[in-house]
Amino acid sequence: MTKPAKLSAERRQFYDRASSYHLEPLWEFFKDWFTPVPRVRAVPHSWSYTELRPLILESGEIVHHDEAERRVLVLENPGLDGRRLITESLYAGLQLIMPGERAVCHRHSPAALRFVMEGKGAYTSVNGERAYMEPGDFIVTPSWAWHEHAHEGHGPTVWLDVLDVAVIHLFNATFTERLPQDSYPVDVPPLDSLYRYGMNLLPVGYRRRDEASPIFSYPYSRSREVLERLKKQGAPDACHGIKMAYIDPTTGGAAIPTISTFIQLLPAGFVTDPYRTTSGTIYCVVEGRGTFRIRTDQGERAIDFAPWDIVVVPSWHVHTIAATEETVLFSASDQVMQQKLGIWREQRGAEE
Repeated sequence: MTKPAKLSAERRQFYDRASSYHLEPLWEFFKDWFTPVPRVRAVPHSWSYTELRPLILESGEIVHHDEAERRVLVLENPGLDGRRLITESLYAGLQLIMPGERAVCHRHSPAALRFVMEGKGAYTSVNGERAYMEPGDFIVTPSWAWHEHAHEGHGPTVWLDVLDVAVIHLFNATFTERLPQDSYPVDVPPLDSLYRYGMNLLPVGYRRRDEASPIFSYPYSRSREVLERLKKQGAPDACHGIKMAYIDPTTGGAAIPTISTFIQLLPAGFVTDPYRTTSGTIYCVVEGRGTFRIRTDQGERAIDFAPWDIVVVPSWHVHTIAATEETVLFSASDQVMQQKLGIWREQRGAEE
């Protein structure tokens, strides 16, 4: 029990007796728990892909994929030292697979996403359906779905992993299982789920079997075409530019029940209005260059970005984004979890 420095003998004795019963006085830490605004440990930070890439490729030389199971360098927020998290609720890492390699088939209760940053010829297989990966593709691995990765092409393939593992750990609900055989049977052709469920059509008699979207691959070519068309059809939103959410087409809800995912375009020269939200957000730059400006307790921090850089904006931090070139950003956050709990907030044109 943490006790204030100055206590009467009577109160100290009372606290000691309460402590012997594993009781704590709420009034001593009430203000620490119920703060006027969020108290956030994560800090704004960025990772330059140009700087990281040599290290990522070196990991392929010193760690065999069979040894690693998944060859990933974790993006740890400097404010969360030792926790291996990029925000308080989300994990992120950069995964490498080389030609001829295959990451063993397994499944786990945390849900995951892959956002492809480099390479061609590798695939992720989810429950027997392969999605061949190209830069900008967004791929979902639902909770408890069998999945594996393999590379049939040339050159390295790198993608961003984001998982809800911190929340699953919070609930003590983490389970992982390896497939007993070498590989999950390939029983459906590539893109089957996209054509079956992602064309504003549904098979007659379709019934949901779980909370996961029946689509797990969202090709960048399709998303980019949408952004390009919308760019010509109206003014961009002042805080977001042209921003679209990846959805489960059978419900209209988030593509992943626990992770919100977005793709947005900022025209060259566009500067967003100040904005903040309670969802800590991970950005991956697909195209363009510009600057994030993020307010902190120590003042404003400017973070310049280039293609494939990763930027994290923690919860309740006022920020703007200025695009010096036409910019496309992918982002992931815990917004959908907060919305389901009724605690999500945003502030447009945010002022301290």
